[in-house]
Amino acid sequence: MVDFSIEAVRGKFPALSLTDKGRRRIYLDNPAGTQVPQAVADAVSRCLLTTNANLGGHFETTIAAQQVVDEAHQAMADFLGAASPQEIIIGANMTTLTYHMSRTLGRTMKPGDEIILTRMDHEGNVSPWLQLAEDLGLVVHWLPFDEKTWQIEEAMLASLLSGKTRLVALNYASNLTGSINRVKSLTQLAKQAGALVYVDAVQFAPHGLIDVQELGCDFLICSAYKFFGPHMGILWGRRDVIDGLKAYKCRCSSNGLPERFELGTPQIELMAGLTAAVAYFAGLGTSAGEYGSRRRRIAKAFEVSIAYENPLAQRLIDGLSDIFGLTVHGITDPKRLGDRVPTVSFTVDGIVPETIVRQMNAENIFLWSGHNYAWEIVHQLGIPAEQGVVRIGIAHYNTASEIDETLESVHRVIAMLRQQRP
Repeated sequence: MVDFSIEAVRGKFPALSLTDKGRRRIYLDNPAGTQVPQAVADAVSRCLLTTNANLGGHFETTIAAQQVVDEAHQAMADFLGAASPQEIIIGANMTTLTYHMSRTLGRTMKPGDEIILTRMDHEGNVSPWLQLAEDLGLVVHWLPFDEKTWQIEEAMLASLLSGKTRLVALNYASNLTGSINRVKSLTQLAKQAGALVYVDAVQFAPHGLIDVQELGCDFLICSAYKFFGPHMGILWGRRDVIDGLKAYKCRCSSNGLPERFELGTPQIELMAGLTAAVAYFAGLGTSAGEYGSRRRRIAKAFEVSIAYENPLAQRLIDGLSDIFGLTVHGITDPKRLGDRVPTVSFTVDGIVPETIVRQMNAENIFLWSGHNYAWEIVHQLGIPAEQGVVRIGIAHYNTASEIDETLESVHRVIAMLRQQRP
């Protein structure tokens, strides 16, 4: 029996009890950003009110601020399974960090070198590399996803690798289809060819345990605001790789790790919130009966949250599959729930996604339409980019009743829109 109390979980998130003119809110916009526990907001506030100083001094608040920074790096090392907090680089967001690291890695590349990008990635793990290729004269190879399995297949990657491949940018889980890629086996192929591997785990991080050492990649990036934390990005880099890189930075700033890659004054108060977000996961693991290390408690948290989320995802998929003319773009087989995160996107024949979403938003059901920066996915699938899809994203604070109410709304709104068509 899974020890997961949805009432206890929801009680930690103040936003879940908010209403608008007496109407409840249903948060299914989670792939774009989750709500935060009270403890995260409290940590940010406490830092601003009691430890608000820049780093490097010898007085109480600056010493305390440095401790906040150090704790955040250690917390994320535990969250990602890193060997050291020195491998954790914290910055503004995933896209900014990826642009920064792409330019840094560009110093190691030359015209004619090859990079591989996927048709499955968020644009934040595509445009930085495309523009680097344009700047340096690199050759770009495109890796499509299989439209039957909804995953990147090893054989296709192997066909693109060569002795000139310098980097493979991979997607851990899609923010549109929800599909999870076999990152470890894909990474092994890339490493055999001598390439670096850069993994976007933004959509996977809220829904599964990440072990960067087990994966074998060189870089992995995620966003705290997707896993119940503040707005910031976290990049893990393998120590023996990042230690040899020359960063773009101020001449007089530190050459240490990770400082050389963390430009300017850190977002100290948000780092306090980041540590609190990791503590939330650890606390969830403790509630489920794990009392070991923080890493073990985090692992337990994901064990119980996955067991809770997956039936909700299947409930949603099954309910959508009843609608004539509706296509779910992603894995729908109940036997393959482990190959996806609970992000479900769909289109309906003859109906623009935004018209569905606007109606549901008016009912205080929060979800998105559009390409959601999954630019390559919509083009591979032949979906008009200006329209995109309807995207519903479940987090482990959502409930079965919310899914049922959402499904009722989808059915009703689609029926209404069809009646309005000439």
